Amino acid sequence: MKTPVRQRGVALITAILITALVSSVALNLAWDNALDMRRTMTLLYRDQAVQVAMGAESWVSSILRADLEETDTDHLGEIWASELPGLPVQSDVVQGELFGEIEDLQGRFNVNNLVDQNGEVDELALEQFQRLLLALELDPRFAGIAADWIDANREAAFPDGAEDAIYTGFIPAYRTPNLSITNATELAALEGMDKESFDVLAPHIVALPGRTGINVNTATAPVLQSLGENLSASDVESLIAERENGGFADMQNTFSTLVAPEILPQLEETTSYFQLRLVVQIATVRIIYFSTLQRGATGQVVPILRSLGTT
Repeated sequence: MKTPVRQRGVALITAILITALVSSVALNLAWDNALDMRRTMTLLYRDQAVQVAMGAESWVSSILRADLEETDTDHLGEIWASELPGLPVQSDVVQGELFGEIEDLQGRFNVNNLVDQNGEVDELALEQFQRLLLALELDPRFAGIAADWIDANREAAFPDGAEDAIYTGFIPAYRTPNLSITNATELAALEGMDKESFDVLAPHIVALPGRTGINVNTATAPVLQSLGENLSASDVESLIAERENGGFADMQNTFSTLVAPEILPQLEETTSYFQLRLVVQIATVRIIYFSTLQRGATGQVVPILRSLGTT
């Protein structure tokens, strides 16, 4: 009589174990399915956000084309210089919004100006960069180190140069590019540059293709101060106040007594390079979209660099 009872007990335990195993497998499958669905929807929303951003990029391009047709100068009082208002993104499936801003990149110092077309250091640009660093209360030695980073030769300049002999001794080791850079964030890798210093410098520098002038109508205060050796902070305040209502009325007359004659040809009132920064939210997904736009003399606007989540 004991054997059947014992067998029934074993069968019951086996059934319980099988039920528990099946339940665990079913729960894991349901969880994995939910994660797959979530991942799929996130990727779908991200793709939609990128498409919305590219559509906004096309819209901004038309604004910049129209601006060139209507005015001969670019200044902070124009429609492109205002923040893009929050715009709704609506469809039958998803909802969201986008907002952003456009910046004149020629209001910054182009670090590629440090080197001329022959790959040699441009002394005027080097001195200007030194003045910019001093205006920001940073070490002016970074100007020479940055010039060495992008000049064509591999010989460290004196006294502020740094070439492969320095960087290959770092951990991890790396080398200088010795050519023009595509993103100003490369300067974060300069010898002696720390994050705090770079965060101060970054809003005032840019890496644009070739050599570019500075739009004095949109230049940041430290960049304006870097234009002349004797320009003070109070002079810059006066310049910013003067340009507030539609830019400088007579740029040549304003700056002829403030900067050296060789600097005047580098000053401009128009811009060829802009940066569009967009934040797009679709459902639970948010992206930050950057696009560098080049506007030609005929008004054609072409995106030359796009990135997500970085400058």
